[in-house]
Amino acid sequence: MKRVIMGVVLGVVLLAGVPLGTVWGADLKAIQTQKTKDMVVTLLSESGQWTSGKNTFVLEFTSAATKQPVDVGKVTLSTSMAMPGMAPMLAGATLSPDKTPGRYLGTVTFADSGTRQVTVAWDGSAGKGSTQFSVPVR
Repeated sequence: MKRVIMGVVLGVVLLAGVPLGTVWGADLKAIQTQKTKDMVVTLLSESGQWTSGKNTFVLEFTSAATKQPVDVGKVTLSTSMAMPGMAPMLAGATLSPDKTPGRYLGTVTFADSGTRQVTVAWDGSAGKGSTQFSVPVR
């Protein structure tokens, strides 16, 4: 009976499009916080770091003035790592809005360690913007 219940739960999760391993309700640690003109962008994960392999994370947007969450609309996160004598290694993240406004759940996979240049861009009712910062991948 327990196997049937677990199978149904797993089926519902998969049909809902929720990636397994998503950080839900965990104590999240900041990997990086970046302030732009009127927005604070915070990259969070359970471990507080990115590692080689698959990573789940949360991207939060808050108003620099009021510290309140801001729904920024469509969000992209991409990474690059310069390689001497080679083209940069690129990786894009998959992001989806969370139930909480201004919060986006994401996954990204890295083949190896090294410092990545991260670019976050947004476009929505709160305006259009972008920011860049570096994140070490361990």
